[in-house]
Amino acid sequence: MDGTVALVTGAAGGLGSAVASGLAREGAVVVVVGRSTTRAEEAMEGIRRLVPDALLEPLVCDLSVQSSIHTAAADFLSRHDRLDVLVNAAGVFRKQRQVTSDGLELTFATNVMAYFLLTNLLLDALKYAATTGGNAVTAKGPAASLRVSRIVNIASRYGNAKLNFDDLQTANGTYSYLRSTPPTMLARVLLTQEFAERLRGSGVVANAVHPGLVKNTSLLMDVGGPFRWITNTFGAPAGKAADTPIWLATSLETAGVSGQLWAKRKELPTPGMGSDPEARKRLWDACAHLAGMS
Repeated sequence: MDGTVALVTGAAGGLGSAVASGLAREGAVVVVVGRSTTRAEEAMEGIRRLVPDALLEPLVCDLSVQSSIHTAAADFLSRHDRLDVLVNAAGVFRKQRQVTSDGLELTFATNVMAYFLLTNLLLDALKYAATTGGNAVTAKGPAASLRVSRIVNIASRYGNAKLNFDDLQTANGTYSYLRSTPPTMLARVLLTQEFAERLRGSGVVANAVHPGLVKNTSLLMDVGGPFRWITNTFGAPAGKAADTPIWLATSLETAGVSGQLWAKRKELPTPGMGSDPEARKRLWDACAHLAGMS
């Protein structure tokens, strides 16, 4: 990946940090997104402990705030005209309902809107990278000279979760992370599918990843309890969980695949609402409205 540019959200720790480290080890310039300058610099220090010669850049962004996402995207584009790999790995679990400065429920804002808005703001750079080489794939046969840029969205198996389009932000009823978070994982899968459809023929592929439980991260600090204990007891180390996202971001095998959910380098089914094209279009329209996009 020498000469390529990758951007990783959630890189301040856990799975995002492991993915950023893996991409740096492959030779990419990795833009490390942190909520503050201090967080981004600490994240880079952690990555350099694993990859001493890593080529890293900080990018400050509070992914729960849309103005911060716009500022961060503009900052990135002032430095780079191309983006070969975008990994959306940031996410939150919240024990209590919180509202952002945009008036959005925090979990939905971070887990869904940030993926939607940041990716849209960086689409031109992703398309440009696909048309100018960079993360080019050299192969024989039908894949010869295939050039692609890649979007990798960290998501999850979403069980029986459904999106309530009348209450996307869990404003009604009793709030809990068990009510608010699973639908956001479904939403990530649906947005990945919609990005894949809209980007067909552009040279940009989009895929989602179910990394499974990842132990010893800060993701579950707020909720604690049995779920955190189970995760830290039975979950995989972040470095192991990062294998499939890194593979999707770099491998020849995945250069021509788009719109799928993956785990352990295998495609997963997307049952229920996850296979409904009308649901993904309806979600896209709702996100576009909340982001002030036509």
